[in-house]
Amino acid sequence: MDVKLPQLAEGVDSGTVVAILVAEGQEIKKDQPIMELETQKAVGSIPAPASGIVTKIHVKEGMEISVGQSLITIREAGGETAASPPAGAPPPAERRALEASPRRQPESREASTLSYRYPSSSGALPPAAPSIRKLARDLDIDLTRVKGSEAGGRIVLEDLRTYIRGLQQIADAGLAPPSMPSSPAAKRREAEDFSKWGAVRREKMSALRRTVSRRMVESWTTIPKINQFDDADITALLALRKRHAPAYQKKGAHLTLTSFLLMAVARALVKHPRANASIDEGAGEIVFKDYRHIGVAVDTEAGLIVPVLRDVDKKNLLEISRDLAAITEKTRQRKISLEELQGGTFAISNQGSIGGGHFTPIIYSPQVAILGVGQGSPKPVVVDGKIAIRTLLPLCLSYDHRVLDGGDAVRFLREIIAGLESFAEADVKLAIQG
Repeated sequence: MDVKLPQLAEGVDSGTVVAILVAEGQEIKKDQPIMELETQKAVGSIPAPASGIVTKIHVKEGMEISVGQSLITIREAGGETAASPPAGAPPPAERRALEASPRRQPESREASTLSYRYPSSSGALPPAAPSIRKLARDLDIDLTRVKGSEAGGRIVLEDLRTYIRGLQQIADAGLAPPSMPSSPAAKRREAEDFSKWGAVRREKMSALRRTVSRRMVESWTTIPKINQFDDADITALLALRKRHAPAYQKKGAHLTLTSFLLMAVARALVKHPRANASIDEGAGEIVFKDYRHIGVAVDTEAGLIVPVLRDVDKKNLLEISRDLAAITEKTRQRKISLEELQGGTFAISNQGSIGGGHFTPIIYSPQVAILGVGQGSPKPVVVDGKIAIRTLLPLCLSYDHRVLDGGDAVRFLREIIAGLESFAEADVKLAIQG
C-alpha cells in the first residue's frame, strides 16, 4: 500500500520533509513514526497506518510535499504490495468542490464580473476565508477581481466558480479578456542578479519562514494598525522577583518577567474584553471570547514561533511559570504541535533578553492586539517631587483600530502597567505555599 500525506489540520495542505525515520527493507509497526514534517510553524511526525515492510521511499529530506502525495510504499505482513490508488487522489476539499461543480452554459452575468474591482481606498484585500485565499493563490487568481456575494463583500467558493466560468466563457468565444491588472504572483519583482556586484550565497526559505512572511504581509496590508507607547516602572517588581525566585526554583519553575507580564495581561483582558476579541468580516460582527489564551513569541534558530498558553487568567504565578518554561523549551526543540500554536486571543513579544527599547510588533491576525516589550533600563524620573533612578520597561501596544479606539487602547495599556507596578506579594507567595 502507498502511504500518502493525510490532511493534517484545517488550512494545512503542504509541508517540508525534515527527517525520514525509516529505510527501504525495514520492518515497521503500525503507528510507528516514519518521518517528520514541518508544517507552517510546527514539526510533527507522520505515523505508519499499518505494519509491514518498507519497499520504497518516494520523498527526500528537504522536499516540499502536499496532501495526497505518496510518502512510502509498504508491503503488509503476509501480503503483496497493493496497487497504488489512481493518480488523481482527492485534493483538498475546496479544490475538489471546485473541480466537481457541474458545467453550465456561459452567462453574460458571469462574464460581466471580470470588469469588477474590489473598492478599497486603503488598499486592503477583500474579506475571504484562509482556505479561499489559499485556493486563489494556487489558481493564480487576483481576489480583488472577484465579486464577493456574502455580507461585506466576503468571497466564498461559489464566487470563485462564477469568476472562472466568466473566464471560460470569454475563452470559448475566442475573445480577449478585458484589461486586467496582473495578479499578485505576476507583480513579483524580477529577480536581480546580485552576483554581478560580488560573491553571494542563496538559501531556500523554509516553510516556517514562508509562513511568517505570508502572515506578516497579510496582517500589514489588511489591518489598520495603531501603536500606543508607554513605560512601566518595574523597580519594585524586580525586587519582588529577586526575593521569591529561589523558592520558585525549588518548585521546578523559573520566575521571569514574562510570567508577571502574562498574569498582568490576562487580568487586564478580563476587564477589557475588546482587546481579546476578533472580527468576523463576513458577518460584520465582533467576536468576544470568554477565554484568555495568550501567545508568547519565542526566538528559535528556525525563526519566530508563537506558542499559546491556555486559560492564563485561571492560573496562579507558579502554574504560569511552569507552563511558560515547558512550552518555550518545546518550541525551541521544534516539538511543538499545530494545536499548541492555534487559538490565541492575544500575544506578547518580549525582546528584553536581547536588548533594545520600544518597537512596533505586527498584530498576529485574527487577534486584534499585541504587546511589544523592550529591555528595562534604569532612568532618572521624578518621584514625589524628587529625581530618582527607577527601572523603566518600554511597552508598545499595537492594536486593530477597527475594534479598539484610542481611548480603549490607552485604558487597556494603563491597566497592564498598573498591574505590573502594584503586583501583590501575596500573589507570589500564595502560588508556592503548600
